[in-house]
Amino acid sequence: MNNSVSNTVRLFGAGLRALLVLTLVTGVIYPLVVTGIAQGLFSNKANGSEIKADGRVVGSSLIGQSYNLPLKKGQDTPEADLKWFQGRPANGLGSNSINTQYKLILSGATNLAADSGAVDGRCTAKSEEGSLCAQVLAARAAVVKDNSVPGYTVTPSQVPADAVTSSGSGLDPNISPKYAELQVHRIAARNGLPVNQVEKLVADHTDGRSLGFIGEPRVNVLELNIALKDLVAQH
Repeated sequence: MNNSVSNTVRLFGAGLRALLVLTLVTGVIYPLVVTGIAQGLFSNKANGSEIKADGRVVGSSLIGQSYNLPLKKGQDTPEADLKWFQGRPANGLGSNSINTQYKLILSGATNLAADSGAVDGRCTAKSEEGSLCAQVLAARAAVVKDNSVPGYTVTPSQVPADAVTSSGSGLDPNISPKYAELQVHRIAARNGLPVNQVEKLVADHTDGRSLGFIGEPRVNVLELNIALKDLVAQH
């Protein structure tokens, strides 16, 4: 009996020591080492890839933002503020209906099939409302209308895919150089800027493929709009 109690106490003590050691190693030392390395070598990424302007954090380079006008009375959907470069559609975003104390945005894809709303394999005006085809056609018409200014007319064939489709998360922070260039004349007209200066702004903020071969060339919309704000302030 005494041996049994003694063994139990010994095993309990060994288990308690193991718990304390593992808690110290995995719960304190390891997180501190990893955090220290991250802060020392990748500080910006470790802190959320923050973008600062005018001395304050205005967003993250990894999360897209909307550039809309304030809601008018009776409006359910805000209108785009066309003096800014616009990002990709965010059709996959939803509102939080559970934790209503904090009105968080839920990201996600539309989960609509590629042929959603297609008629005989094509998107037409007969496409069902709410289908992917209907969303793409409406978005394309808006891009054409919004970016056609006196002296520069956009045609449907000029509109790139990223201008009319949302990403898997709905929070893509980047657009293609083609979509950014499509907006140049509208941005110049809305802000009273020379077209060539806005074209240079886009070129200066176009990033190539990662490591030269991964992904596609891209333009970060938030960084581009911060630079646009600075350019407007100079005029």
